[in-house]
Amino acid sequence: MKALSPRILLLFLFAAPAFATVSVSSPQNGATLNSSVAYSATATTSTCSKGVASMGVYVDYKLLYVVNGTTLNATLSVGAGTHNTVVEEWDYCGGATFVSMTITVSGQSGVFVASPANQSTVSNPANFVATATSPCSKGVAAIGVYVNNSLVHVDNGAKLNTQLTLGAGAQHTVVEEWDYCGGASYTPIDITVQGSGKVLNNLQASGGWNSWGEFAPNYDICSSNCSGVNWSMWKHQASPSLSGNASRFNIGGSTPYSDVLWSNPVIGQFSTQGIPDSGHTLLPSLHYFTYDADLFVTNASVTQVLEFDINMYMNGAGMIWGTQCNNLGGKVWDIWDNANAHWVSSGVPCNLINNGWNHVTIQAQRQSNNTLLYQSITLNGVTSVINKTYAPFSVPTNWWGITLNYQMDGDHKMSSNVTYIDNLKFTYW
Repeated sequence: MKALSPRILLLFLFAAPAFATVSVSSPQNGATLNSSVAYSATATTSTCSKGVASMGVYVDYKLLYVVNGTTLNATLSVGAGTHNTVVEEWDYCGGATFVSMTITVSGQSGVFVASPANQSTVSNPANFVATATSPCSKGVAAIGVYVNNSLVHVDNGAKLNTQLTLGAGAQHTVVEEWDYCGGASYTPIDITVQGSGKVLNNLQASGGWNSWGEFAPNYDICSSNCSGVNWSMWKHQASPSLSGNASRFNIGGSTPYSDVLWSNPVIGQFSTQGIPDSGHTLLPSLHYFTYDADLFVTNASVTQVLEFDINMYMNGAGMIWGTQCNNLGGKVWDIWDNANAHWVSSGVPCNLINNGWNHVTIQAQRQSNNTLLYQSITLNGVTSVINKTYAPFSVPTNWWGITLNYQMDGDHKMSSNVTYIDNLKFTYW
């Protein structure tokens, strides 16, 4: 990659499409489960013309299960304790790709809460994800959440996945299950809810958006006269739009798998929102971030990847919460490993609504030592807890700011493609 100026790098996130993917819908990373662990996954590859040969499951580095083909569905008996588990695919060309997860097996009946963690500090709304088992032969009827002794939410069945808006400060919550035999069990979770943050609204209609083309296979960037990739952005679109003020993003060209990155510096250097933080006091106080947008996909069949990023640069630390929906690479969410500069499959499915509106919410956290925490991704009302951390990387000490990115990746034909973004807001505290 050629050398880039500090200003460009401040706004720029390197991104490349994934060509082999394992998408794991179950179990989720960080989940607490009973001894019968259900594994469900699919795999794809575009680097081997013969395709995926088989898939398998490792638990604590021991291969427990193998199946031929691109789909894996198995229930495996796993002993009590915390385990490293891996779902891997092998293709007919000798290649392999895997997704790793950490799970805890209780081995007992009860309520197993994956999120939030007891004694944790959470953003608002808080993500509640839990499963339940019961000795009742008829199973679990429902599972619900109490907040300060008041029942605020109930889901039928043995699984719960919801976002709840809670008051700021200490909250005593209980996740409870009720079975068909009249029994019940519960798990108390004490949390601290962060106060509501400041919100930058309708950023899709804001001025100050920068854009670049990125050429495969090296993904060098180009800002003008870019033969092989072309793009445009049209703001203030009334249709399709939810607010009457959407922005239209277009890509096309002739160089397969090339990308287009749009970026807006919202806080710090070059701020488009009047928040320069010239005294360098605001950024060190910020730890919680939410990227929230409505997304209209006009043609999912040519939508390779759609990417949503929060970038932060402060005191020589670069922090990029890169999150992409790898639509044609397995329909899975990938996250960016800052320290090693590559994409990692989260194992969370990304199923876009075609020719319609999608709602995306990404929650991220900067921990006290600048470690990046990917908290959760919510797509069309379904919240998936990520709970993965990555180290930051080094940048020049005079870089200071937060930028938001939106990126579209081209497919193997670099087909013309259009998407719309509306109601883009960024919350920080």
